[in-house]
Amino acid sequence: MKRVLIFLCCILFLVVANAQIKPQAVQRPKLVVGIVIDQMRWDYLYRFNALFSPNGGFKRMMGEGFTSNNTLIPYAPTFTACGHTCVYTGSVPAIHGITGNAWWDNQLMRTVYCSEDKSVTTVGSSTDAGQMSPKNMLTTTICDELRLATNFKSKVIGVAIKDRGSILPAGHSANAAYWYDSKTGDFITSSYYMPALPAWVNQFNKRKLVDSFYQIGWNTILNRSVYTDYATEDIKPYESTPFGKEMNAFPYDLSKYKGKDYSKVATTPFGNSLTVEMAKAAVIHEKLGKSGATDFLAVSFSSPDYIGHSYGPNSWEMVDDYVRLDADLGKLLSFLDATVGKNEYTVFLTADHAVAQVPGFMKEHKLPGGLFDDNTTRKELNDQINEKFGVSFAIESFFNYQVTLNHTKIDSAKADIDAIKKLIITGLLKKEAVANAVETSKIMSSTLNKTQREMFANGYYPNRCGDIQIILKPGFIEGASTGTTHGLWAPYDAHIPLLFYGWGIKKGSSNKENYMTDIAPTIAALLKIQMPSGSVGKVIEEVIK
Repeated sequence: MKRVLIFLCCILFLVVANAQIKPQAVQRPKLVVGIVIDQMRWDYLYRFNALFSPNGGFKRMMGEGFTSNNTLIPYAPTFTACGHTCVYTGSVPAIHGITGNAWWDNQLMRTVYCSEDKSVTTVGSSTDAGQMSPKNMLTTTICDELRLATNFKSKVIGVAIKDRGSILPAGHSANAAYWYDSKTGDFITSSYYMPALPAWVNQFNKRKLVDSFYQIGWNTILNRSVYTDYATEDIKPYESTPFGKEMNAFPYDLSKYKGKDYSKVATTPFGNSLTVEMAKAAVIHEKLGKSGATDFLAVSFSSPDYIGHSYGPNSWEMVDDYVRLDADLGKLLSFLDATVGKNEYTVFLTADHAVAQVPGFMKEHKLPGGLFDDNTTRKELNDQINEKFGVSFAIESFFNYQVTLNHTKIDSAKADIDAIKKLIITGLLKKEAVANAVETSKIMSSTLNKTQREMFANGYYPNRCGDIQIILKPGFIEGASTGTTHGLWAPYDAHIPLLFYGWGIKKGSSNKENYMTDIAPTIAALLKIQMPSGSVGKVIEEVIK
C-alpha cells in the first residue's frame, strides 16, 4: 500500500510539474513597421537636417536609433518595383525576377507590368486598377517568412499610393495590401487578398480626405526666405508643371480638382498625409501589435517620387515635401507609442532609390549631365537595321536602359543577330550621353568597372531583360527637357538612407558599406526567423542589441 501511495504521489507531482511548464516564446516586438520612401537621396537626412523638427520622424529615429550612412543599392536599374522588392526579399532582380516597373517578357512576347495579374479582379472600385498581385515576384519576402515562422498568426498589411509599393513588400501570403485608385480617390485591393473591402476601409474612403486636402491647397510651410538656402528659385523652366502651366509656383490652388481629379494629390505632400492616415486606420482596425504574434505593417510613401520627378532635388517643392514628411513621420511614431507602446515596436526606414539632378539645373551650374533621347535613338537604329538587314522594327523596346530585340523577326529574316548587335552597340557609342554599351549576357566577362559589372549582372534576369545594356555617362538621364528621373548605377541614384529604431535596436551610427539586400536579413536576425528564400544579404550586426 505504501508503494502504491508513493507511486501515485510521483504521478501527481509529474502532472502538476508538467502543467506548470509552458513553452518559452521567442522574444520579439509586437509590431514591425517597414517604411520605404519612394525616391529619397541619403544626403537629404543631413542637407535638410536643420529644417527637421525634434518631434519629427527623422531626428527622432537618428537620435534614438541606428543610422547606416553608407547603404547602397547593389544592382541596376534602380527603379521603384526593384527597390521595394529588394528591401523586403534581401535579393536582387537576377533572383527575385522584378527587373523593372515593367519589362519586355521574352517568353510572353509582350510588356509585363511588375504586379499585373489578369486572373484577379478589383475590390473596392469598378476600375481595373485592382488587377494586381505579387505573382511576378519569384521569392518570399521577410513578411512571408514572419507568417511562416508564426504559423500564419502574424498579420501583414501593406499600404501605399502605388500598387507596387504596397503589394511587393507585403509578399505572397499577406493578409491584405491596399493602394490608391487615382480615378476614384479610394484605397482598393484585389480579389487575390479578399472578396470585399473590410467595413473600416469603406468608412475610411467615405471620408474623402483628398477633397479636404484640395480645399487647403499647397503653400509653403516655412517662411519663403528659408527655401532660398536649400533650393534654387521657385520658378525654373526646367521644372515640370503637373498642375497645369498656369500653376508653376507656390501657392498651388488645388480646389478646382475637388471631386473631379483625384490623381493630383499624389504630387503633393498630402499624399504622404493620406498614407499615414490609412496606415493608422489599419493599425487600429486590424489590431496590429495585439495579435499575440509579431505583426508587420509595410508602408511606402509614394509622393516624394511624384514630386521629385516633376521638380527635382533642388526645388522648393522637394524641400517643402520633406519638411512635411518629417512631421507626418513624427505623428506616425507618436501614434504607435500610444497604440502599440513605446519600445514595443521596431521600425526601419529606407528608400527604394534616390534621384539624379535635373539636367537643366546641372547645365545652369556648369556641371556634367544632359539628356539621352531614347525614342529618337531607337528609331535611328531600327531604320539602320532595316536598311542593312531587311528587318523592320527589329528593336522591340528600350525598357530599363536595355535594348530588346525581336528574335522572331530576326530569325525569320535569317539575319545575322551578332552583326545586328554590333551595329547597335556601335551606334549607341556615338551618342554623347552614352558611356558604354555591352551585351547583357556577357556583362561579367566585359571590361566594365567592377562595381558597374556586378550591379548590371545583379539586375539581369534573362527572360525579363534585353539584349544590350546601355550605360549613360554620370549626370545624363532618359527623358524630356523638364523634370528628372533615376534608374542608373551612379551614387546619386543608388545611395539611400537606412535607419533602424525601437525594440531591439542599438543606438548608434556607422559609415561601413552596407547594401539594400542587408535589410531583410537584419530584420530576420532580430526576429529570429528564416531570411527570405532568395536573400543574398548579410546581417548588419551593429544594429541589434
